Amino acid sequence: MTEQSRAAPNPDEPSEKPVQKLALGALTLGALGVVFGDIGTSPLYALQTGFTTPHHPVPVSPENVLGLLSLVFWALMLVVSLKYVGLVMRADNKGEGGIVAMMALALRQRARGSRGRRTIMWLGIFGAALFYGDGVITPAISVISAVEGLEVATPAFKPFIVPITLVILTVFFYFQRKGTATIGSLFGPIMILWFVTIGALGIASIVHYPAVLAALNPLHAYGFLVRDPVIGFFSFGTVVLVLTGVEALYADMGHFGHRPISIAWFGLVLPSLFLCYFGQGALVLQDPATISNPFYLLAPQWAVYPLVILSTIATVIASQAVVSGAYSMTQQALQLGYAPRMNIVHTSGAHAGQIYIEGINWALYLSVVALVIGFQSSDNLAAAYGIAVTGTMFITSLLCYIVMRDQWRWSQPLAILIMMPLLVIDATLFSSNATKFADGGWFPIALAIGIFTLMVTWKQGRQLLHRQIDSEGIELAPFLASLGQGGTQRVPGTAVFLSAHLANVPRPLLHTLKHFHVLHERNVIVNVRVQDVPHVRPHSSVEIEELGGSFWSVRVRFGFMDNIDVPAALERCAALGLPFEMMETTFFLDREKIIPRVGGTMRLWRERLFVTMYQNSESVTSFFRLPPNRVIELGSQVCL
Repeated sequence: MTEQSRAAPNPDEPSEKPVQKLALGALTLGALGVVFGDIGTSPLYALQTGFTTPHHPVPVSPENVLGLLSLVFWALMLVVSLKYVGLVMRADNKGEGGIVAMMALALRQRARGSRGRRTIMWLGIFGAALFYGDGVITPAISVISAVEGLEVATPAFKPFIVPITLVILTVFFYFQRKGTATIGSLFGPIMILWFVTIGALGIASIVHYPAVLAALNPLHAYGFLVRDPVIGFFSFGTVVLVLTGVEALYADMGHFGHRPISIAWFGLVLPSLFLCYFGQGALVLQDPATISNPFYLLAPQWAVYPLVILSTIATVIASQAVVSGAYSMTQQALQLGYAPRMNIVHTSGAHAGQIYIEGINWALYLSVVALVIGFQSSDNLAAAYGIAVTGTMFITSLLCYIVMRDQWRWSQPLAILIMMPLLVIDATLFSSNATKFADGGWFPIALAIGIFTLMVTWKQGRQLLHRQIDSEGIELAPFLASLGQGGTQRVPGTAVFLSAHLANVPRPLLHTLKHFHVLHERNVIVNVRVQDVPHVRPHSSVEIEELGGSFWSVRVRFGFMDNIDVPAALERCAALGLPFEMMETTFFLDREKIIPRVGGTMRLWRERLFVTMYQNSESVTSFFRLPPNRVIELGSQVCL
């Protein structure tokens, strides 16, 4: 930095998570309404599926019921309580969670261009793509399983199950624009009622058959697996249904924080799930015929209709967990350069993590509708469930191990001692669900591969585009020296040129000289960078340097969860000696037209895919929050 450069202290220092203005109780209530819907509604179908699925059903016997219940309980304790709430959620990237945030954390100590960095990047991106598969299946299976409760009341409802499900899902996705703050405050009390209700139903059943509590002994799980290893192996598909939504706990952490989620889990959600699952087990042990629908048969006949209504509302809320997580993950991927520019709407002034992305919302909706129409029932959808969830869980464990070693500086023996058993559990769950590939498991894998291809294509295409532009660029220093010889007419005002690299002359600046033969009184070259941290402190996010000849360079830094607003960042330059008057400032942008060509670095079909994504991404003006009436775009053609 030259003597004339000025910056706030420690510009690279990431910020803390913005202070949460909401009280802990309100955040905990919101977490109950948004985060725990998915895992909280698994009792609707999980235990029933294990005994009735056409894919290697478990015979109904006292030993098998106790054994499967024991597997369910210890899976909740080991995977959710220990791994995610106790360990993974502590691997937050300055308050933000999700596999993309963990990927950014794991990449921090890896040199650019190294093989290890590329491997971590590919793992993280594919894990994120798998999470989107979960985001599609969860609303479909959750809502349709609740509506199927109407068949318990009367079989006459069977032809209306799918239409009712589609109507409910349409209303749900329509109201997403209201934001998770509004939705969470509305859903929180309902989820409290839900968890209290399923816990009470479980207690009533356990009281009549307290012997079911023997399943707390892990020896029942061990005996279940040893007696028939084949049936035991395939029963892990049921265990996965119990764990659905666990990845959403981590992805939604940025919405509410680690502490509110932990309080809600241990204080209400876990006890209620335990009571409900064991209550269903007690019912089946008393009457094996009730395995046809043990959840609804827990309730007295008069309570079936109210329970169906409550279950339907709860499953709509269950969808909120993965949808909110999909928004957060998309924002992180976008800021880190793995997704095209999209319009992100911040729906809360009190909590920065609460957002809405219209394009993602309606893409999820169309995919969910296709699933419901294609699979028709929760039993069929259960075959498609699990692969995406367990794949993401396994990748999360691998990345968490890297974070333990690189960020937390744990010794290798300690990290292996903790993570190896969890990796074995994840691998077992994944391999068990992989056997259902031909019966519907192909869908989330195909969807994940498609999303992975889009994300990698976008990242590579952007890198090639910038590389091509740089190769045709002119060095800034000699260019400014030539301007110092005079001969260029000056006009009043400030010109701002956005540039990916400050060492080269921005292409819009060259076009301005070529076509208008003038320069402004002040010319500012702005470089915007998104760091691999969630937030950058506003007072340390800008750095200016006077280049001479009425030229300045400004480096602006944002975190990958920050709201990118270039004019707001430029206003902070006044404290560093470079004030801006927006009514006298003009922003010059380069509008590239990309020309695909045969024989390029990318395959032609990927070039065309990148061009399509590029043309349909949000405009630079909107993405950087530039005032539209102060923007001039100058076009150019680029061949990849």
